[in-house]
Amino acid sequence: MALVKSGWLWRQSSILRRWKRNWFVLYLDGSLVYYHDETQRDMDGRIHVKYSCRDVRTGRECRDVQPPEGKSRECLLTVMLRDGSKTTLCAESEDDAVAWKMAVLEAKSTPVRLPPP
Repeated sequence: MALVKSGWLWRQSSILRRWKRNWFVLYLDGSLVYYHDETQRDMDGRIHVKYSCRDVRTGRECRDVQPPEGKSRECLLTVMLRDGSKTTLCAESEDDAVAWKMAVLEAKSTPVRLPPP
């Protein structure tokens, strides 16, 4: 599957709210997959953006979230899911956070074209 965007993002754990750095890959089919590292051998999780994502928020829209130490609030990125849960991420820069938001929203709205049988 073709990839749309990849790179390092910080991900906040759902239970202890600790920040962990993961390698993220957004694929053309709308899968946002995160791995232990850039070798992409050990998958830590997956979000089906086309079906699960309701909205993506960045920066000051990410209320009640403290960014990782040394990072600005403007680097925050929250993927709001249809089931009411959310995945909180932090990019390396404000520009990178905006680029991830645009890529995820585009993947969410782009229809998947399957090759004819």
